Amino acid sequence: MSERNRRIDPRELKRLSVLQPRKSLTAIATDWATIAAAIAVSEYADNILVYVIAIAVIAGRMHAFGCMVHEAAHYRIIRDRKLSDWMSDILLAWPVLATVDGYRQNHLAHHQHANTDDDPDWIAKRGLAQFTFPQKLARGITQLLGYLVAVNSIRDLIHMAKRISKTDRSTSAYKALRLGFYLSAAVLFTVLGIWREFVLYWLVPFFTFFCLFLYVRSVAEHFGSMDYSDELTSSRTVYPHAWEKLFFAPHNINYHLEHHLYPGVPYYNLPELHAILMRNKAYAEKAHITRGYTTGLTAECFAPEAPLLPNQHPASY
Repeated sequence: MSERNRRIDPRELKRLSVLQPRKSLTAIATDWATIAAAIAVSEYADNILVYVIAIAVIAGRMHAFGCMVHEAAHYRIIRDRKLSDWMSDILLAWPVLATVDGYRQNHLAHHQHANTDDDPDWIAKRGLAQFTFPQKLARGITQLLGYLVAVNSIRDLIHMAKRISKTDRSTSAYKALRLGFYLSAAVLFTVLGIWREFVLYWLVPFFTFFCLFLYVRSVAEHFGSMDYSDELTSSRTVYPHAWEKLFFAPHNINYHLEHHLYPGVPYYNLPELHAILMRNKAYAEKAHITRGYTTGLTAECFAPEAPLLPNQHPASY
């Protein structure tokens, strides 16, 4: 039996890998409802501070869409794979200018060759200033501000589009349907006279906070004080502060180490998987676990600090 298999009883792993589609569908519906509520509150309040909070909340739900696209890429939403891809494209990926299959091609290769020269995600980021650590705090702050004025967001989107296009295998029919989706949305916005709202409540959060959240999460997963010689220290799990879950860690995306070890476990079972693994002394002592995106991650990226010791971990599941 491999070291990885010794960390968890195969029967437990099988139980944790069972899909519960209702949980995923409820999460998607809740994300959309949260966006609608944020828009309604902002419009009613007609206050700039409320608006800023609203676009941050909306961007957080866009990030949640991205996390669910990640689930779809692993076929972890519903059992019907073809239906899952279409549903996820329409409700999750296309609204944030992505496609499930395009993301899948890059992401599964990342899993297979994580943090090596055959990992397309690693190769694309290695050597870039925004992914080179440790770095001065002032440079990190400049990076974040660059997202809030959309400059870095546009840079990242162009970079990502070039990468995805290299492995694009979508058919002409698929491309036509996707174009039809955007054209239909444009017609609908025109008929309803809501282009102002589209700009304020979709484009603004998309090009600012959404891309910022994606960047922070991307750094957290594999960069900053990492040891790439072992699978337990080359991916990071983050214990987010409560408020961080809304923005940086929707749908348990913070359990990235556990996901790399057992990608067949859907997001709603990752906390339990983590708790089970932490009962293994060897795992608990070596796993790279950090407290907080705005606290521990910052310390590891901008100062030579070690990850949490086992006795610093929160109570088990």
